[in-house]
Amino acid sequence: MPASMSAQRAVGIDFGTTNSVIAVPGGEHGSELVTFASPDGEAAIFRSALCFWEEDARSGGLGHAAGPWAVAEYLDFPLGCRFVQSFKSVAANPAFEQASLFDRRLRFEEVGQIFLRHLLAHAGGQLADLPDRIIVGRPVRYVGARPDPALARQRYNAMFALLGRPVQYVYEPIGAAYGFAARLGQPTTLLVADFGGGTSDFSIMRVEAPGTPRRCTALSSAGIGIAGDRFDYRIMDNLVLPMLGKGGSYRSFDKILEIPGGHFSDFGDWSRLALMRNRKTMEALTRLQRSALDPDAIGRMIAVIEHEQGYPLYEAVGALKRSLSMADHAAFHFDGPDLRIDAEVRRSEFEQWIAPDLAQIAATVDMVLARAGLQAEQIDHVFLTGGSSLIPAVRQLFEQRFGSSQIESGNELTSIAHGLALIGQDADVEEWIAPEEDMA
Repeated sequence: MPASMSAQRAVGIDFGTTNSVIAVPGGEHGSELVTFASPDGEAAIFRSALCFWEEDARSGGLGHAAGPWAVAEYLDFPLGCRFVQSFKSVAANPAFEQASLFDRRLRFEEVGQIFLRHLLAHAGGQLADLPDRIIVGRPVRYVGARPDPALARQRYNAMFALLGRPVQYVYEPIGAAYGFAARLGQPTTLLVADFGGGTSDFSIMRVEAPGTPRRCTALSSAGIGIAGDRFDYRIMDNLVLPMLGKGGSYRSFDKILEIPGGHFSDFGDWSRLALMRNRKTMEALTRLQRSALDPDAIGRMIAVIEHEQGYPLYEAVGALKRSLSMADHAAFHFDGPDLRIDAEVRRSEFEQWIAPDLAQIAATVDMVLARAGLQAEQIDHVFLTGGSSLIPAVRQLFEQRFGSSQIESGNELTSIAHGLALIGQDADVEEWIAPEEDMA
């Protein structure tokens, strides 16, 4: 832990695409996790998901739950709900203006504040008295083809204004690196690779010997909007979307045309799938079904949307991905209204599907090394964190480049929050704050 560490009260918030985690000062290693009394018992991981349903106008017209309670609500009443996940992915997307939820239109910050209220409430008294220093993690690069970091910061500011305290932002891999550095006993050049749901982010840090006045120095950061959700999409694209009409054709007057890809890109994005159940989209799909050469396929897509099958699809895809991290082959199974899929998938197939994404991730690792002016052999430790770091092909990418003896992992879902809370206690906290404009 750096010598400049003070007794400053702080909280570190890892607002993730898939899961959110909060840490506060304390414990053996300087920070400890906030726990939530979930339906299945206490847990430190809070699912970044919301479930909405209609209520009578006297109670505001829109009911909602978050985290594991959102999952439970959906499972109890799937047809009357909208299950929304990965909503962090639209933070930097200028095309996203509002989410249509029944008869309500909610901006990103409104959805985010609903989520935060539930997060704080389920933490019980642990967050009843928030400190003046709140450190929130943010990606090095946001998701999207042309993400707008200034827009994302504006939306984050509006969302976290609910806390009533100034909020400071730190790159997520910097948080993980800072936490990992506290465990090191000798000078080290450290690369942290953080694989989340929406982004893969990398930071290089120089760590000096314990007792050095300025122990940690950030050397470079880089990121790319490719991670777990993109890998999910590759599974969807190969196993599910062909059953829903992708690659098919439709008749337009006397021409046969390929069905536009827009419907399928939305369908393969967890942050947008639940929002497809709206009048405009459903009318467009009904028209497409009438002109499609395979109307049954479009009918299956309509059935999946109408019956709110986004959550069970997510679970089926996630189960396959996790299984392929442990075995050479695994079964994919999905059974919903008008759509049943059973397939055996080899790990080698999955790795072929995500090969273009891994190539872009590798190029981003090259970028963070170049920005630090370092070669791979000058990195002493590589710390892999985030759920997708458990995928063998991801780990192999780093083993081939840096050597397996240099690779460490662990606390894949909580390391960022731990580090953010430690940074919040640093007297030199300003040194770690992400710049206003992200030029990555």
